Amino acid sequence: MFISDCRREFYDVIISQALFQCDHVQYTLVPVSGWQELETAFLEHKDQVKLLVKQDDDLDVPAYDDIFRDEEDEEEDSENESDELEPSEKRRRFEEDVIERTMKRRQRREWEARRREILFDYEQYEYHGTSSAMVMFDLAWIMSKDLNDMLWWAIVGLTDQWVQDKITQMKYVTDIGILQRHVSRHNHRNEDEENSLSIDCMRIAFEYDLRLALYQHWSLYESLCNTSYTSASLKLWSVQGQKRLQEFLADMGLPLRQVKQKFNSMDMSLKENLREMIEESANKFGMKDLRVQTFSIHFGFKNKFSASDIVYATVSLMENIEKDGPETTNFIKALDSLSRGNLDKLHQGLDLAKKQLRAIQQTVASCICTNLVISQGPFLYCSLMEGTPDVKLFSKPVSLCLLSKYLLKSFVCSTKNKRCKLLPLVMAAPMDVERGTVIMVGIPPETESSDKKNFFGRAFEKAADSTSSRTLHNHFDMSIIELKTEDRSKFLDALISLLS
Repeated sequence: MFISDCRREFYDVIISQALFQCDHVQYTLVPVSGWQELETAFLEHKDQVKLLVKQDDDLDVPAYDDIFRDEEDEEEDSENESDELEPSEKRRRFEEDVIERTMKRRQRREWEARRREILFDYEQYEYHGTSSAMVMFDLAWIMSKDLNDMLWWAIVGLTDQWVQDKITQMKYVTDIGILQRHVSRHNHRNEDEENSLSIDCMRIAFEYDLRLALYQHWSLYESLCNTSYTSASLKLWSVQGQKRLQEFLADMGLPLRQVKQKFNSMDMSLKENLREMIEESANKFGMKDLRVQTFSIHFGFKNKFSASDIVYATVSLMENIEKDGPETTNFIKALDSLSRGNLDKLHQGLDLAKKQLRAIQQTVASCICTNLVISQGPFLYCSLMEGTPDVKLFSKPVSLCLLSKYLLKSFVCSTKNKRCKLLPLVMAAPMDVERGTVIMVGIPPETESSDKKNFFGRAFEKAADSTSSRTLHNHFDMSIIELKTEDRSKFLDALISLLS
């Protein structure tokens, strides 16, 4: 077995492993980070590869007959039969054949034109369907081998899509409802006495939680400052934004001494009604979506984590820039952190996630305050220069995508230009100085009606082809590419021309 995307399909791997172990099936796990490694892994293991597809997912896949067509044998009449015909009959048959073949060629041309149109419509946008972790859990459930651990991994897979803004709010809420029924089935506290009393128990609960990153493992103040939603809404990169934050805390009646210490150390009297207090004040400050449907997990009596906590931790472990062994080491560490027996790895990931979120917030503030986001006509553009603090972190695709989405959200909140509020963003960061390459990502516009479809993948391909720019389209997300630094100018010029 191999995982074809260490970022998008990470959480279904551990469910697959559990299923294999249930049936005592031997397997080999081969992580791959891009198309090139996927091709190599496939050629080495092609006899063992099986493809899983969720049949009822609304992916708008074209019909088979619209894309493929069997070749027809146009020579239907034998020579012997034609020799027996009279000259006049031969002439009539010949004229009929000419008309029939002309009609077939015309139908063929119309079919090919329609095929090109269908493929263009299908391929021009990139978007995400149901999380592969949910697909694997659904398989385990059908096989009557689903466990509470598998259910939690499916929840984390869905939450990863939401944290990285890959799916619409409607899709997220719909899938949450599906998983909530399984949570109710697996987590009856009163019916399972052993599970409710054991120190090693694992209990999943549905809840409405705050849209604040890692706040239960951080201070409330740090979480408010480093969560993209609150930071962008309050405009915390400005002096006025910092004043609004103080007013927000004052409106809740929370002393600074309390909100700046670790959440676990806050007074119990404040924590009991904290969510209600924050929601009430958030509505006054225009943050009406601060409450979100999610799940939390309890390990024993002490450890509690929300699904988003796990997502931030595993992503940070996978994109850790500190080299420690081969390239697959980070993947193995992130995989280990999903096991309840490796909480030390999970806490290590939480610490890395805090550093990542701080770096993103500081970089966004710097880009906004120094006007690094500029309009290029059909899109906004921002480029991080070599020497920028934490720039090495943003050579990783997920970190750069999180930064880009955070930056676009913040820019939309800060600009007074109505046209710029509707533009997508292209962002570049140094990737490999020695090879002279940059990593570039395209982000769709930040609008309430956004369907999360990304058109930059095809646009990047056409811009590269028209300018012979040296690009590498190796990422599974086609809106992420690697580009030679000296080709950047002509590539951007072609992209502007293409999208204008």
